[in-house]
Amino acid sequence: MEQFNFIQNIRDWADQYPWLEMLSSLSIVILLAILANVFAKQIVVRGIRQLISKMPFANNQIFAEHNVIRRISNIVPAIVIMNGITTVPHLSDKVQTFVQMGAQAFIFLTIALALGELLNIFNLIYQRNPKSRNKPIKGYLQLVKLIIFIVCGLMILGTFLKKDVFTLLAGFGAMAAVLMLVFQNTILSLVASVQISSYDMVRIGDWIEMPTLNADGDVIDMSLHTVTVQNFDKTVTTIPTNKLVTDTFKNWRGMQEAGARRIKRSIHIDQTSVHFMTAEEQNKLKNFILLDQYLNTKSEELEKFNQQLQHHSQYNQRRLTNLGTFRAYLEFYLQQHPGIAKNFSLMVRQLQPTSEGLPLEIYAFTNTTVWAEYENIQSDIMDHILAIIPEFGLKVYQAPSGSDFKESFNASSSSPIIT
Repeated sequence: MEQFNFIQNIRDWADQYPWLEMLSSLSIVILLAILANVFAKQIVVRGIRQLISKMPFANNQIFAEHNVIRRISNIVPAIVIMNGITTVPHLSDKVQTFVQMGAQAFIFLTIALALGELLNIFNLIYQRNPKSRNKPIKGYLQLVKLIIFIVCGLMILGTFLKKDVFTLLAGFGAMAAVLMLVFQNTILSLVASVQISSYDMVRIGDWIEMPTLNADGDVIDMSLHTVTVQNFDKTVTTIPTNKLVTDTFKNWRGMQEAGARRIKRSIHIDQTSVHFMTAEEQNKLKNFILLDQYLNTKSEELEKFNQQLQHHSQYNQRRLTNLGTFRAYLEFYLQQHPGIAKNFSLMVRQLQPTSEGLPLEIYAFTNTTVWAEYENIQSDIMDHILAIIPEFGLKVYQAPSGSDFKESFNASSSSPIIT
């Protein structure tokens, strides 16, 4: 009986200080919220995490970086506060309502953030699929995130305004033009992403070249608004997604898929060095294994042709030229080269003569797309051409340099003056 009297005395004393009763009750609610938070994170979250780690499809590293369950557990203390605040005595209704609204808004925001993390996990798992390079979904997931956060914002706004979400959406209908102006880039990027994905214009890993934006490298990321390109100098260029639809760019994926890369290089021949070949020159060139059979076959062909002519003058007869023989040699050489693809176009052709000489173009494809190997093959071929061309009595055109003018001046100044 004395115990009940003691408790009654405490209550009577507490009734004299309502603020003390309010603070003690509020402290109990906060303490319960903290205990609920600890219980949720230390027991429930750990148990669910261990359960997920035992599943065959789970990836511990991904779930460690994006802990969705731990984020969702933040809802537990918010629920305790939202329901417990109503039990606190001597607290005004406005404060209770405001705290409940804040807790509810926190729950909405936590759910939206958790869904965003869940979409990030889904994107990381999808990127492990080889097909993800052809069909990236990061842009679409970002659009879903945007919709989730817009809905979350409307729900939070509706909570504080005490209005339904659909009522707010109806009010936003009148602001459609303003929203389209605000989200203009997002709408354009979304349409561009759909077009890029539908027409398979760009994939992650493609080598693209866009001189207008100084982009020349590999695509490393594709999102809703931007496409990130890592250039070969290790710089990074960010391209707006809609620019890939409105502007022109070059995609080298076809070259990589074909497994061959084109060589298209020209050497300018001094036209004054082109002449008919003498018998002595032909005999000299027959020492080349690649030209022995060609010269014999060509000589027989020209001899038969010349015999059919009615007039056998030295001007209307067909004769071998050093340039034509050099072209044939280069074709044979390229056909035997181990770095040249034999199932692609291969030719040595003359281009339009210019004031800088007669361009002789090498048009062929290497059997590799590796940049360093491609450059080595191309350089070896050009080195050989420059070294072998004097054997055919040809000269490479080169504009005179300062040293040439200096030698010419020294030669003219050292010659005796005749008076």
